[in-house]
Amino acid sequence: MLLNQTLPGYLLGKYQLIGTVTFTVLFALVSLNIYIPFSDTAWFGLGNSVMFLLTLAYVAIAILILIISRRLMYISKKFFDMTYLMYIIWCLAEIITICGIYTGLTTDFASPQDESVVKTFTRSLIYGAISLGIPYILSGMYFAIIDKNNTIRLMNFDNVVTDEAPKAEASKQKITLYDNSGTLKLSLSPENLYYIESDDNYIKVWYTDSKGELKQYMLRCRLKTIEEGFKKNGLIRCNRKYIVNIKKVAMLRKESDGYFLDLENDAIPSLPITKTYTDSILAYFSEERPLMEPIEE
Repeated sequence: MLLNQTLPGYLLGKYQLIGTVTFTVLFALVSLNIYIPFSDTAWFGLGNSVMFLLTLAYVAIAILILIISRRLMYISKKFFDMTYLMYIIWCLAEIITICGIYTGLTTDFASPQDESVVKTFTRSLIYGAISLGIPYILSGMYFAIIDKNNTIRLMNFDNVVTDEAPKAEASKQKITLYDNSGTLKLSLSPENLYYIESDDNYIKVWYTDSKGELKQYMLRCRLKTIEEGFKKNGLIRCNRKYIVNIKKVAMLRKESDGYFLDLENDAIPSLPITKTYTDSILAYFSEERPLMEPIEE
């Protein structure tokens, strides 16, 4: 079911969240000016000094709520994978909170005579769903289109880092990595790639060059994109932070605190396997590499 699927990482990126908040605030302010002339309970004003200050206070509080909420949303990805359902509930909580504050201020200062608190809240909730819900949807669609275009657009092959010597013949199979702008940045032979490490919105690719020296290359890209795009190339997630080239694993070790992978290069530290990915890693070794038995320590 779609609602239980993990939310795409591009919706939780730092700049995407900032863009969503900025667009939502601008959209809401425009909607607010359209709404005021047609509302009997709207107390927003620019002329009256008291109402003007109250208007500024409410707008500032609403913006602060959005900023704090989206900041917490950004931090949350370090602790759990957000699903579509969780994202929808989160957005609804933002709308309900802001509408609740509006209802409280309306009841205290505007004092509508013929309207109950419930009716005021219902009206504000409808307006909030329009002024906040629409920009949420539009910004999500925009970032989805941008992410898709970054995947299928015609790539620029200038300034591409490669593991091969200048005169070496091109390998029949290559692992090519692109940044978020859709530009090809790194081209590697599968046998030279060891693992990929997540570093916030960037990844670090660890590989050996034509001289056999261990190198690191950093580019702006989501680890989830790598995981989804190279499953058939032997790149498997073993940790929230690591994707390993399973063909470069020298040993699978089991210790008291879990499983670890030792790679064929001694300069690379052991990579821990977290519980989330233990079953998939063990399944691979059982099916594809049955001769490599876990070593107890």
